[in-house]
Amino acid sequence: MTHRIEDLITLFDALFAESYGTRLVSGDDEPLYLPAGGDQNYHRIIFAHGFFASALHEISHWCIAGAARREQEDYGYWYEPDGRDALQQSEFERVEIAPQAFERLFSEACDKPFRVSVDNLDGADGDPERFAANVAQRAEYHRRHGLPPRADAFYRALEGYYQGGMTLEAAAAHGRRRLVDSGR
Repeated sequence: MTHRIEDLITLFDALFAESYGTRLVSGDDEPLYLPAGGDQNYHRIIFAHGFFASALHEISHWCIAGAARREQEDYGYWYEPDGRDALQQSEFERVEIAPQAFERLFSEACDKPFRVSVDNLDGADGDPERFAANVAQRAEYHRRHGLPPRADAFYRALEGYYQGGMTLEAAAAHGRRRLVDSGR
């Protein structure tokens, strides 16, 4: 199966545009989350360069962010760009375990390879093997104990479409049922 970004956008928007006022948007350079405001009546998850993996990663951050964080640009989190020193890289890896674990699960649901990202080409190496193991361990935890409602709904929609032979509409409906069943 091909992995068209348009299909990913369709699934995400069908699940969350109405229920959470959030849309997935293909951007240019850096990814960014922008809450609704001004002339925009919906929140936007903007992912980089139309890359499928970037979209999955940014959706992962959104699935983790609570309601108050989703009202802030980039969820109110700090981001130290490429070129981090060893201490900054260690902190980056610590906070990236959870979103990259979700991204790994989403990639698996899409039947698409996943690769951890240390996102620091011009800085300290960190410990990529340990980081990858931590991400895998967190993903395994969620396989055994379940995902939070938004992440679960998205995972089920992806799995239905990419592995279950569902149409986009049926996969989105399957994900929406998961949201309803979770009380959302």
